[in-house]
Amino acid sequence: MPRAVRHEYAGAVYHAMCRGNNGQDIFVNADGRRLFLSTLGEVCGQTGWRIHAYVLMSNHYHLLLETPEPNLVAGMKWFQGTYTQRFNAKFGRRGHLFQGRYKALPVEASDHSFYFREVGQYIHLNPFRAGLAGLGSDQSLEHYAWSSYPAYAGMLRKFPEWLHRDRLLSACGLVEGTSGYLARYRAMIESRMQGEAGTFSESERELVEKQLKRGWYIGGESFQDQLAEMIGGNSDNLRGQQRSAHDELEAERLLKQVLDALGLEDTGLQAMKSTHPEKQAIAWLLKKRTTVTVVWIAFRLGMGHRTSASRAISEIEHATEGEKKAARENMLQFTG
Repeated sequence: MPRAVRHEYAGAVYHAMCRGNNGQDIFVNADGRRLFLSTLGEVCGQTGWRIHAYVLMSNHYHLLLETPEPNLVAGMKWFQGTYTQRFNAKFGRRGHLFQGRYKALPVEASDHSFYFREVGQYIHLNPFRAGLAGLGSDQSLEHYAWSSYPAYAGMLRKFPEWLHRDRLLSACGLVEGTSGYLARYRAMIESRMQGEAGTFSESERELVEKQLKRGWYIGGESFQDQLAEMIGGNSDNLRGQQRSAHDELEAERLLKQVLDALGLEDTGLQAMKSTHPEKQAIAWLLKKRTTVTVVWIAFRLGMGHRTSASRAISEIEHATEGEKKAARENMLQFTG
């Protein structure tokens, strides 16, 4: 299989992650984690990278990073190579530490970007999904030390200078330094933990892992076109990994059309209850007119577990009167 192309350009934002070789622990203990973070700080100083979010698990890490200069490849080569050398020296190990190449997907990061926000919050919620912190565990998520979330939750007076909170907060509709801004971000994450408790985290993990394995970027259709133009291609002619996101792009286009017709912002859609007839009708329309999965619909519309979306779609499909029937007819009217 050919290697995925690395898309490098000034101002790029990436969701970068890498796992340990054969699933091994890439940190061992707190000293290893501190070594990783100090090495990350060094590469940020050398390259000018800005880290917007990070989390260290046991056998992998996630970064939401920005490269003001087009230097992702050189920076990652130094970073992972240097950390591996230091790790092996510290713990008496030999050989490879990481499993193959790291993954780095370009992320759409325009003002108030849904995608940028979702990647940042996905990273912060990782310990919760793994059962290490948050609801149902012995440790609160804001006290999980190996993540940028404590800095966002207002638990740290000082945090690394290479961690920049402003852009993710802005994507969440918050302004750094204003009254209660960190408490509001913390409330958002706690709300998502409440909503994802139980089986919903499973569907979200399924969606994001599919994007990591099959996708080549995280963003909307216009972002795809920009990337295709930068690498000298045509978005209609992309193949392989670059075609894998086609279904989601079609669904995003239809969703935008519906939201425009309703005069509704994406934040308003997310805030709607899963039982709201309009939200259910949007889910029904996406299932009827596109080939995206119910898992994708549940995650994108904020409907919880996929069974909630399936039930909503069925209710709209079979409604013979009332608000649900009216909502279905409106969807068809909006989209022709």
